[in-house]
Amino acid sequence: MATYAVGDLQGCLKPLKCLLKTVDFDWQQDHLWLVGDLINRGPDCLKTLRFLYKHRDNITVVLGNHDLHLLAVAYGYRMPGNGDTLDEILAADDCFELMDWLRHCPLVHTDEELGYTMVHAGIPPQWSIKKANKRARELEAVLQSDDFHTYFENMYGNTPDCWDKNLEGVDRWRVITNYFTRMRFCSKDGHLELKSKSGPKNQPKGFAPWFSHKKRKTADDKIIFGHWAALEGKADTENIYALDTGCVWGGSMTMMRLEDEKLFSCDC
Repeated sequence: MATYAVGDLQGCLKPLKCLLKTVDFDWQQDHLWLVGDLINRGPDCLKTLRFLYKHRDNITVVLGNHDLHLLAVAYGYRMPGNGDTLDEILAADDCFELMDWLRHCPLVHTDEELGYTMVHAGIPPQWSIKKANKRARELEAVLQSDDFHTYFENMYGNTPDCWDKNLEGVDRWRVITNYFTRMRFCSKDGHLELKSKSGPKNQPKGFAPWFSHKKRKTADDKIIFGHWAALEGKADTENIYALDTGCVWGGSMTMMRLEDEKLFSCDC
Protein backbone atom coordinates (compact mmCIF):
# COMPACT_ATOMS: atom_id res chain seq x y z
CA MET A 1 0.00 0.00 0.00
CA ALA A 2 1.41 3.38 -1.04
CA THR A 3 0.30 6.99 -1.42
CA TYR A 4 1.29 8.99 -4.49
CA ALA A 5 0.88 12.71 -5.18
CA VAL A 6 0.78 14.04 -8.73
CA GLY A 7 1.15 17.54 -10.16
CA ASP A 8 -1.32 19.59 -12.21
CA LEU A 9 -3.11 17.43 -14.80
CA GLN A 10 -4.94 20.17 -16.70
CA GLY A 11 -6.75 17.64 -18.85
CA CYS A 12 -3.66 15.58 -19.74
CA LEU A 13 -4.89 12.06 -19.09
CA LYS A 14 -2.33 10.04 -21.06
CA PRO A 15 0.70 11.08 -18.96
CA LEU A 16 -1.28 10.39 -15.78
CA LYS A 17 -2.00 6.87 -16.98
CA CYS A 18 1.67 6.55 -17.94
CA LEU A 19 2.66 7.42 -14.35
CA LEU A 20 0.13 5.02 -12.84
CA LYS A 21 1.53 2.26 -15.04
CA THR A 22 5.11 3.21 -14.18
CA VAL A 23 4.51 2.80 -10.44
CA ASP A 24 2.25 -0.23 -10.94
CA PHE A 25 -0.52 1.63 -9.13
CA ASP A 26 -2.98 -0.72 -7.40
CA TRP A 27 -6.50 0.72 -7.22
CA GLN A 28 -7.39 -1.84 -4.54
CA GLN A 29 -4.66 -0.72 -2.14
CA ASP A 30 -2.89 2.48 -3.22
CA HIS A 31 -4.12 6.05 -2.87
CA LEU A 32 -3.64 9.01 -5.22
CA TRP A 33 -3.38 12.67 -4.21
CA LEU A 34 -3.94 15.39 -6.82
CA VAL A 35 -2.81 19.00 -6.27
CA GLY A 36 -5.67 20.57 -8.24
CA ASP A 37 -6.05 22.07 -11.71
CA LEU A 38 -7.43 18.77 -12.91
CA ILE A 39 -8.65 20.34 -16.13
CA ASN A 40 -8.31 23.16 -18.68
CA ARG A 41 -5.80 23.90 -21.44
CA GLY A 42 -5.20 20.18 -22.06
CA PRO A 43 -6.81 17.85 -24.63
CA ASP A 44 -8.83 15.37 -22.52
CA CYS A 45 -10.62 17.39 -19.84
CA LEU A 46 -13.89 15.47 -19.81
CA LYS A 47 -12.15 12.07 -19.95
CA THR A 48 -9.87 13.18 -17.12
CA LEU A 49 -12.76 14.22 -14.87
CA ARG A 50 -14.68 11.03 -15.60
CA PHE A 51 -11.61 8.90 -14.90
CA LEU A 52 -11.05 10.59 -11.55
CA TYR A 53 -14.74 10.46 -10.65
CA LYS A 54 -14.78 6.74 -11.39
CA HIS A 55 -11.89 6.26 -8.94
CA ARG A 56 -13.04 8.88 -6.42
CA ASP A 57 -12.89 6.46 -3.50
CA ASN A 58 -9.14 6.04 -4.02
CA ILE A 59 -8.17 9.66 -4.63
CA THR A 60 -7.88 12.90 -2.68
CA VAL A 61 -8.24 16.12 -4.67
CA VAL A 62 -7.65 19.70 -3.56
CA LEU A 63 -9.20 22.38 -5.73
CA GLY A 64 -7.10 24.63 -7.94
CA ASN A 65 -7.89 27.90 -9.67
CA HIS A 66 -8.82 26.17 -12.94
CA ASP A 67 -11.22 23.85 -11.11
CA LEU A 68 -12.93 26.82 -9.45
CA HIS A 69 -13.03 28.59 -12.81
CA LEU A 70 -14.78 25.59 -14.37
CA LEU A 71 -17.37 25.63 -11.59
CA ALA A 72 -17.98 29.36 -12.06
CA VAL A 73 -18.44 28.85 -15.81
CA ALA A 74 -20.68 25.80 -15.40
CA TYR A 75 -22.98 27.61 -12.98
CA GLY A 76 -23.21 30.65 -15.26
CA TYR A 77 -21.11 33.21 -13.38
CA ARG A 78 -18.21 33.44 -15.83
CA MET A 79 -17.75 33.14 -19.58
CA PRO A 80 -15.09 30.71 -20.84
CA GLY A 81 -11.75 32.30 -21.68
CA ASN A 82 -10.08 32.17 -25.08
CA GLY A 83 -7.64 29.44 -24.04
CA ASP A 84 -10.15 27.30 -22.15
CA THR A 85 -10.82 23.71 -23.24
CA LEU A 86 -13.97 23.19 -21.21
CA ASP A 87 -16.67 22.94 -23.91
CA GLU A 88 -16.85 19.14 -23.87
CA ILE A 89 -17.40 19.12 -20.10
CA LEU A 90 -20.04 21.83 -20.25
CA ALA A 91 -21.98 19.95 -22.94
CA ALA A 92 -21.79 16.56 -21.21
CA ASP A 93 -24.90 14.87 -19.82
CA ASP A 94 -23.09 14.24 -16.54
CA CYS A 95 -21.68 17.78 -16.27
CA PHE A 96 -23.48 18.72 -13.07
CA GLU A 97 -22.88 15.35 -11.46
CA LEU A 98 -19.17 16.05 -11.96
CA MET A 99 -19.58 19.67 -10.78
CA ASP A 100 -21.30 18.53 -7.59
CA TRP A 101 -18.40 16.18 -6.88
CA LEU A 102 -15.83 18.94 -7.50
CA ARG A 103 -17.73 21.36 -5.30
CA HIS A 104 -17.35 18.93 -2.41
CA CYS A 105 -13.58 18.53 -2.76
CA PRO A 106 -11.38 20.26 -0.15
CA LEU A 107 -9.01 23.19 -0.57
CA VAL A 108 -6.42 21.86 1.88
CA HIS A 109 -5.74 18.27 2.89
CA THR A 110 -3.57 17.25 5.85
CA ASP A 111 -2.66 13.67 6.68
CA GLU A 112 -1.12 13.68 10.15
CA GLU A 113 -0.09 10.04 9.96
CA LEU A 114 1.85 10.52 6.72
CA GLY A 115 3.00 13.98 7.82
CA TYR A 116 2.06 15.94 4.70
CA THR A 117 -0.28 18.78 3.81
CA MET A 118 -1.44 19.31 0.22
CA VAL A 119 -2.71 22.58 -1.25
CA HIS A 120 -2.88 23.85 -4.82
CA ALA A 121 -0.91 27.12 -4.60
CA GLY A 122 0.38 27.55 -1.07
CA ILE A 123 -0.14 28.65 2.54
CA PRO A 124 0.61 32.26 3.52
CA PRO A 125 3.50 32.86 5.95
CA GLN A 126 1.30 34.04 8.81
CA TRP A 127 -0.85 30.87 8.93
CA SER A 128 -0.02 27.59 10.63
CA ILE A 129 -1.27 24.29 9.19
CA LYS A 130 -4.01 24.33 11.82
CA LYS A 131 -5.11 27.83 10.82
CA ALA A 132 -4.94 26.98 7.11
CA ASN A 133 -7.19 23.98 7.63
CA LYS A 134 -9.61 26.08 9.68
CA ARG A 135 -9.88 28.68 6.93
CA ALA A 136 -10.21 25.94 4.30
CA ARG A 137 -13.08 24.29 6.16
CA GLU A 138 -14.77 27.69 6.41
CA LEU A 139 -14.67 28.22 2.65
CA GLU A 140 -15.57 24.62 1.86
CA ALA A 141 -18.72 25.02 3.94
CA VAL A 142 -19.72 27.91 1.67
CA LEU A 143 -18.96 25.93 -1.51
CA GLN A 144 -21.03 23.01 -0.27
CA SER A 145 -24.00 25.13 0.83
CA ASP A 146 -26.75 27.06 -0.95
CA ASP A 147 -24.46 30.12 -0.78
CA PHE A 148 -22.16 28.72 -3.45
CA HIS A 149 -23.95 30.89 -6.05
CA THR A 150 -23.03 34.02 -4.10
CA TYR A 151 -19.46 32.76 -3.83
CA PHE A 152 -18.97 32.21 -7.58
CA GLU A 153 -20.64 35.50 -8.42
CA ASN A 154 -17.98 37.31 -6.33
CA MET A 155 -14.97 34.97 -6.53
CA TYR A 156 -12.83 36.89 -9.02
CA GLY A 157 -10.59 39.78 -7.99
CA ASN A 158 -7.22 40.66 -6.44
CA THR A 159 -8.53 42.48 -3.38
CA PRO A 160 -8.31 42.30 -0.45
CA ASP A 161 -4.63 41.46 -0.90
CA CYS A 162 -4.03 40.32 2.69
CA TRP A 163 -5.83 38.40 5.41
CA ASP A 164 -7.55 40.28 8.20
CA LYS A 165 -9.59 38.38 10.78
CA ASN A 166 -12.19 41.15 10.64
CA LEU A 167 -12.95 40.53 6.96
CA GLU A 168 -16.48 39.34 6.29
CA GLY A 169 -18.51 37.82 3.48
CA VAL A 170 -17.21 37.80 -0.08
CA ASP A 171 -14.02 39.74 0.77
CA ARG A 172 -13.11 37.10 3.34
CA TRP A 173 -13.90 34.26 0.93
CA ARG A 174 -11.89 35.87 -1.87
CA VAL A 175 -8.64 36.31 0.03
CA ILE A 176 -8.79 32.73 1.33
CA THR A 177 -9.38 31.54 -2.23
CA ASN A 178 -6.46 33.57 -3.58
CA TYR A 179 -4.06 32.24 -0.95
CA PHE A 180 -4.91 28.60 -1.56
CA THR A 181 -5.37 28.61 -5.35
CA ARG A 182 -3.54 31.60 -6.91
CA MET A 183 -0.62 32.65 -4.69
CA ARG A 184 2.97 32.60 -5.89
CA PHE A 185 4.64 35.71 -4.46
CA CYS A 186 3.71 37.45 -1.23
CA SER A 187 5.29 39.65 1.41
CA LYS A 188 6.46 38.31 4.77
CA ASP A 189 3.18 39.40 6.35
CA GLY A 190 1.04 37.84 3.63
CA HIS A 191 0.29 40.66 1.19
CA LEU A 192 -0.30 39.09 -2.22
CA GLU A 193 1.27 39.93 -5.58
CA LEU A 194 -0.90 38.13 -8.13
CA LYS A 195 0.32 39.47 -11.47
CA SER A 196 3.71 37.80 -11.82
CA LYS A 197 3.96 34.18 -12.99
CA SER A 198 7.74 34.11 -13.37
CA GLY A 199 10.24 32.10 -11.38
CA PRO A 200 11.92 33.33 -8.17
CA LYS A 201 14.83 34.90 -10.09
CA ASN A 202 12.44 37.55 -11.41
CA GLN A 203 10.41 38.15 -8.28
CA PRO A 204 8.66 41.51 -7.97
CA LYS A 205 10.26 44.04 -5.61
CA GLY A 206 9.15 43.66 -2.02
CA PHE A 207 7.82 40.14 -2.55
CA ALA A 208 9.20 36.60 -2.47
CA PRO A 209 7.91 33.06 -3.04
CA TRP A 210 5.44 32.25 -0.26
CA PHE A 211 7.55 29.29 0.89
CA SER A 212 10.81 31.26 1.13
CA HIS A 213 9.95 33.55 4.04
CA LYS A 214 12.20 32.57 6.96
CA LYS A 215 9.63 33.11 9.71
CA ARG A 216 6.64 31.45 8.05
CA LYS A 217 4.69 29.34 10.52
CA THR A 218 4.76 26.20 8.36
CA ALA A 219 8.57 26.01 8.09
CA ASP A 220 8.65 22.63 9.86
CA ASP A 221 5.70 21.15 7.95
CA LYS A 222 5.85 19.11 4.75
CA ILE A 223 3.78 20.82 2.07
CA ILE A 224 2.94 19.46 -1.39
CA PHE A 225 1.70 21.96 -3.98
CA GLY A 226 1.37 22.60 -7.71
CA HIS A 227 0.24 25.70 -9.61
CA TRP A 228 3.68 27.18 -10.32
CA ALA A 229 5.05 25.66 -13.53
CA ALA A 230 7.87 28.20 -13.74
CA LEU A 231 9.51 26.53 -10.73
CA GLU A 232 10.02 23.42 -12.88
CA GLY A 233 9.56 21.29 -9.77
CA LYS A 234 12.40 22.98 -7.87
CA ALA A 235 11.44 24.92 -4.75
CA ASP A 236 14.90 24.48 -3.18
CA THR A 237 13.34 24.68 0.28
CA GLU A 238 13.26 21.98 2.94
CA ASN A 239 9.87 20.32 3.40
CA ILE A 240 8.46 21.94 0.23
CA TYR A 241 7.49 19.71 -2.72
CA ALA A 242 6.63 21.49 -5.98
CA LEU A 243 4.96 19.02 -8.34
CA ASP A 244 3.81 21.21 -11.24
CA THR A 245 6.40 20.58 -13.96
CA GLY A 246 4.47 22.18 -16.81
CA CYS A 247 2.93 19.13 -18.43
CA VAL A 248 0.31 21.07 -20.39
CA TRP A 249 3.01 23.45 -21.65
CA GLY A 250 5.10 20.65 -23.12
CA GLY A 251 7.02 19.70 -20.00
CA SER A 252 6.45 16.56 -17.97
CA MET A 253 4.05 15.27 -15.34
CA THR A 254 5.58 14.45 -11.98
CA MET A 255 4.45 12.06 -9.27
CA MET A 256 5.94 11.54 -5.82
CA ARG A 257 5.57 8.52 -3.56
CA LEU A 258 5.01 9.98 -0.11
CA GLU A 259 6.49 7.12 1.88
CA ASP A 260 10.02 7.58 0.48
CA GLU A 261 9.72 10.85 -1.53
CA LYS A 262 10.79 9.09 -4.71
CA LEU A 263 9.88 11.00 -7.88
CA PHE A 264 8.51 9.59 -11.13
CA SER A 265 8.02 11.42 -14.40
CA CYS A 266 6.32 10.99 -17.78
CA ASP A 267 6.77 13.31 -20.73
CA CYS A 268 3.80 15.19 -22.08
